[in-house]
This record gives sequence, C-alpha cells and structure tokens, in this order.
Amino acid sequence: MEDPKISAYYQTRMAHFGVVSTEWLAQAQSATTNPPPLPPSSRTGDSDTNFSVIDEFNTWRSNPDLAEAVAAIRALAAVISSSKASTMMQLEIELKNASDSLKSWDTTSISLTAACDLFMRYVTRTSALEYEDFNSAKSRLIERAEKFGEISYKARKIIAMLSQDFIFDGCTILVHEGRPDRTGLRLSNELAKLDVPVKLVIDSAVAYTMDEVDMVFVGADGVVESGGIINMMGTYQIGLVAKSMNKPVYVAAESYKFARLYPLDQKDLAPAIRPVDFGVPIPSKVEVECSARDYTPPQYLTLLFTDLGVLTPSVVSDELIQLYL
Repeated sequence: MEDPKISAYYQTRMAHFGVVSTEWLAQAQSATTNPPPLPPSSRTGDSDTNFSVIDEFNTWRSNPDLAEAVAAIRALAAVISSSKASTMMQLEIELKNASDSLKSWDTTSISLTAACDLFMRYVTRTSALEYEDFNSAKSRLIERAEKFGEISYKARKIIAMLSQDFIFDGCTILVHEGRPDRTGLRLSNELAKLDVPVKLVIDSAVAYTMDEVDMVFVGADGVVESGGIINMMGTYQIGLVAKSMNKPVYVAAESYKFARLYPLDQKDLAPAIRPVDFGVPIPSKVEVECSARDYTPPQYLTLLFTDLGVLTPSVVSDELIQLYL
C-alpha cells in the first residue's frame, strides 16, 4: 500500500530494490520538507517567445546553491512544458536534442552528462504512454520531469542528514577541494566565517597531516560502475594515504552523478584540462600537467553517502543497473 506522504520514487526503491528502509524513508522525507524556493524560469507568459534550453539552463545555474546537473534537469523539464510538438515522437526528438545541447555545453562534466541521461530514462521510460492521447501523455511527462527535478534538488539535504550519524563531536575531517580553481581556499574562508576551526593543507602535506585526521570526506564529479569515483585532482592520492593509515574515506555524491563508465586507470578518463597558475613564468619547453581530475578505485573508498542511502562501493554497480534499466 502506498503512503501518499512519501514520494513514489522512494516507495518504488523500497519495494523493488530493497536499498533503503522504512525508517530511512521517513527520515529522508522529514529532512526534505519545505525546501527553499528555486529561482524563476527564464520563460515569460508569451507562448510565441523562442525557447532556448541553454538560456533556461543558465537561468537556473545562476542560483549558487543549485548544482549544474540539477540546473540541467530543470531546463529539460522546461523543454517539455514549452514544447509545441504535436506527437510523442516529435517531443522525444526535441527533448533528446535539448539533452545533447546541454551535454555539449561542457563535454568534460560527467555529472552533467549523467544527469541528462538519467532524466531521459526516468521521464520517458514507460509503455503506458503509448496508450494515452498526446495531451495526457505530455502531462505525464511534465509531472515526471518535475518530480525528478524535485528529487535531484533535495539530494544534498538527504546526504547531509545521512552523514550526520558518522560524524562525532570534536572529530577532525580532511576534505579535498583544491587546485586548479582554489576551491579549497574558498571553502576554508566559508568555514572560518562559521567559526569552524579550520587548517588549510597543501596537497603535498596530506601524508604528513593524515595522522591528525579521524576521517576523510570528498565529493565526486562522477560515480562509475566499479564503485570508484572521478573527482578533483588529488583525490586518488588522498585515498591511497588514508588507506595505508586506516582512515575511512567517505564520498558524498548525488545519484544523478552515477555514470555508465568503467575506467581501468587514470588514462581512461576523457581529458578535463584546466589552466594552472603557478604565479611565476614557466619556460616554454616545460610541459605542465593541467588535468583537473583523477580516478579513485573503489578499494580506497569506505562508504558513499547518496540520496539512495549509504552504499558500499560494491553496491554501486547494482544501483547503476537499476537507474539505467
């Protein structure tokens, strides 16, 4: 029997996949009640106005609290609402073209590509649509698109709630957000504003500092089929050091970052080049490594905190199969 207070998505996961418990569902539902309002769409009331999925994406992306992947999901939902298609075939072609445009906006973003792919699977997969008139089918698609966007938007709050049980008062946590975009420096500034004791550590001092750490928390640009993660450059070496010193490594990653990739080594990754400013001139004959991310194999990760629950790396493959069915 369905509980109308719990989203259909989570009820389906509980009934068919057994990934989360009733208690977890209740906690997740409580944690995601009344989310803050999202930015308005770029669309106006004029139905003749030309719609651009990139413009819509940029409007949602202007919210600093909204992940790029979620902005893409919201933009794809707007594609359905604004479509002038008269058949399901036309609408699905329009939606696929919009998804391809978003993925080409940043071909190196694994989370953006995975979010678009998962949106297409979640919204359009059903044989029931074939037996409805077009307007009813379109309404169903809009409903599913909005639901998927809502679920994705709430993911971070659910992850924060789940991770609380693993963090104790007075513990020291090593997080990794570093070069080339100075996110580590910005993060330390934000923590200082909140009066959270913080120490800024350069990447080369990770091993030196690790014995002071109780646990490691990292994010992910993508979670791959092996249960490993693709993340900011330096994550792999942190995992290696933490493993050798018996420190748990926890990953916070939304389910829309689950990607159908299976890298075997670092060179299997598509290049994501970012300029590195060393502050001094570099001779033209010196080659500079500008890769912005690396791959951390699953054996160096302890748990993944996701909006699907707390997962071990070995469970990720099963989750990917269910997500992409």
